[in-house]
Amino acid sequence: MHWFAVQRIVGILVALFSVTFLPSVAVSLLYHDGQAVYFLLSASIVLIAGLALSLPVWSHRQEVAVRDGFLIVALFWTILGVAGALPLILSIHLSFTDAVFEAISGFTTTGATVVLNLDSLPASILYHRQQLQWLGGMGVIVLAVAILPMLGVGGMQLYRAEMSGLSQGEKLTPRIQDTARALWAIYVSLTLACAALYWLAGMSVFDAVGHAYTTIATGGFSTHDASFAHFDSTLIESIAVVFMMLGAVNFSLHFLAWRRGSTRGYLQDPELRVFLVITLTATALIALPLAMTHTYAGPIESLRYALFQTVSVITTTGYGTATFAEWPLFVPLLLATLAFIGGSVASTSGGMKVIRIMLLFLQGSREAFTLIHPRAVSNIKVGGRVVPDEVIRSVWGFYSLFVLTALLLTGSMMALGLNLETAFGATVASLTLLGPGLGEVATSFATVGDSVKWLAIFGMLVGRLEVFTLLVLFTPAFWRR
Repeated sequence: MHWFAVQRIVGILVALFSVTFLPSVAVSLLYHDGQAVYFLLSASIVLIAGLALSLPVWSHRQEVAVRDGFLIVALFWTILGVAGALPLILSIHLSFTDAVFEAISGFTTTGATVVLNLDSLPASILYHRQQLQWLGGMGVIVLAVAILPMLGVGGMQLYRAEMSGLSQGEKLTPRIQDTARALWAIYVSLTLACAALYWLAGMSVFDAVGHAYTTIATGGFSTHDASFAHFDSTLIESIAVVFMMLGAVNFSLHFLAWRRGSTRGYLQDPELRVFLVITLTATALIALPLAMTHTYAGPIESLRYALFQTVSVITTTGYGTATFAEWPLFVPLLLATLAFIGGSVASTSGGMKVIRIMLLFLQGSREAFTLIHPRAVSNIKVGGRVVPDEVIRSVWGFYSLFVLTALLLTGSMMALGLNLETAFGATVASLTLLGPGLGEVATSFATVGDSVKWLAIFGMLVGRLEVFTLLVLFTPAFWRR
């Protein structure tokens, strides 16, 4: 482990993060909400902390190994949680636990909240929450990869540790910093387009920008307590559905569509096709019981609510036009299952990712075929290409750790006094990065104890860092020379 290199890079990243408080300062001055001083103070504290970490070891230019990259990513996301929590402590006087919970929920694009009465909060605090999710959506580490090479720091190891499982090591351009810039250019372009359409559909500029941030990031934070129900607009909901789906699509496909000037890559991608089939099927399965139980006035209204919530959940965005935990029959359980599936690999969404679900299904089918034809040789293919067995083993390992973590979190929360529904809902909300849960945490984590919140924070980090990136730090082998 190259400790000085790790300290130097983390210090640089923290110092760079201090700049992200400045837009909130501008919003505070624009809206005259009196919070600018708290953001300036937070920026100063974070900048000093970053410099204190990096300057003493500035001359140490050791090459960063893959193992160092995992530690840097985990440390940075954790430290960001504390840094992003500072304005919430200074301005609206949240406790340390609540502030860290809110900030980590933002950076990991989870969307779970402990803050009540959002409509009465200062504009700059609301903007800060939305921006946290936007920065976390693509990954602050990927942004830093485009900047650090200019400071003499290599970035490939950080990129491999940050990007989602099956895309690790892939590069869209010859140089990693160009890849990061390309991804961020697409990310910013989608955000601007989403904000413009929200504004044209009737949102204020502030709401349009804030919700564009969290739509593309599939984060789910809103500037209103009622989330998208506040606007009660089919047009706004339709725009949100489109851009939530775009945020949950593999960003490599966006890049290829931009570079080639063609959408053919979307149609040819097997993961996206399965993702769309799951989404449409789930929408129909949810709309039917809503219509049969007369939850809403007629089948069209049932379809409207079913489509929005289905997309919101499977993309792990977590926006709400209704509290789905209160819906009838099997619907809440089906939606929780969709959250575990999640969106595409290399997207901003959470969950296990559709490609992993596909490979698990194909592996199960192969095992069944082998029982019938024990001497047959069969390969698993996706998109006409054979998937190596080591990838299948990796997927099984991911699935096992994901499910085991879910069981441990649920059991631990029940040991702390939550009932099964609430404990399972809190686990789904945090580990899949969904945000809203079931039972007591259907809309907010404000009423649960601090111990439950810290378990949820751990779940958010595990879910955001794709399980292995964080849990590998708890293995003795990681720390051996």
